[in-house]
Amino acid sequence: MLALNLSRIRTASERFERVLDARACEAADDPFGITAPVVLAFDVFKDKDRFRLIGTVETTLELTCSRCLEPYPWPVRGTFDLLYQPKAPGEQGEREIGEGDFSAAFYENEEIDLGQLVREQVYLAVPMKPLCGEACQGLCPVCGTNLNRGTCGCRRDWDDPRLAALRALKREQ
Repeated sequence: MLALNLSRIRTASERFERVLDARACEAADDPFGITAPVVLAFDVFKDKDRFRLIGTVETTLELTCSRCLEPYPWPVRGTFDLLYQPKAPGEQGEREIGEGDFSAAFYENEEIDLGQLVREQVYLAVPMKPLCGEACQGLCPVCGTNLNRGTCGCRRDWDDPRLAALRALKREQ
């Protein structure tokens, strides 16, 4: 686990910069691969037992295009501004979300999980529908040929057999 030991932060603000191995930041069920080292840089501002982290995460992902299914690189440069506070003992279950809770996170045992922070920022940078390019033509729905690389002779117009009765009525008129 990549962790920031909070007990070592002695001053009101400190700078943290580290280059992390890509494999250390990946999870087995990620829908992408991290192909470059992760550059994590942030400032830590300490206020009693609360810590504010403001910084950036930079890396390169390998995504799969949702049209042509080809892998392509996706550069990530995410910025974050998070407030970490200690997790209250025995705090579980439901509670009402306050306005500040969207930028707040919790820590336990005087450590912040930096791997979780990196994964969160990477997931926020992944597009909902990854495309290798706006002009991507995708795959032929009949034969599966990648239409970005070549063409095929497949007939793509399809007549829905459920509408045959309506077509017959139209021809009779």
